[in-house]
Amino acid sequence: MDIFTVLAEPTRRTIVEMLAERGALPASEIGDKFSASPPAISQHLKVLREAKVVRVEKRGQQRIYSVNPAAMQEVEEWAKHTRHMWDERFDRLNKFIKQKTK
Repeated sequence: MDIFTVLAEPTRRTIVEMLAERGALPASEIGDKFSASPPAISQHLKVLREAKVVRVEKRGQQRIYSVNPAAMQEVEEWAKHTRHMWDERFDRLNKFIKQKTK
């Protein structure tokens, strides 16, 4: 599954935001922040893990999740490219408007 499809789901996006803000967290602590059932949160974590958006480390009985910086770099690069494209379009529009109002 592609990263944008994965992040389109609000619960998964919130999990990634939480991990980005707070750092590595155990699955149980992530689950405590949601009203969804533990199996539902586990499924969201599985999707994030399979898409390589998050990393997981086993510590005894716990699974500790953290954001995968490489995946976030892909999102950042897409956002920069898209912003650059729109900036160029707006610059051309500004030039056009200025020419028409002279």
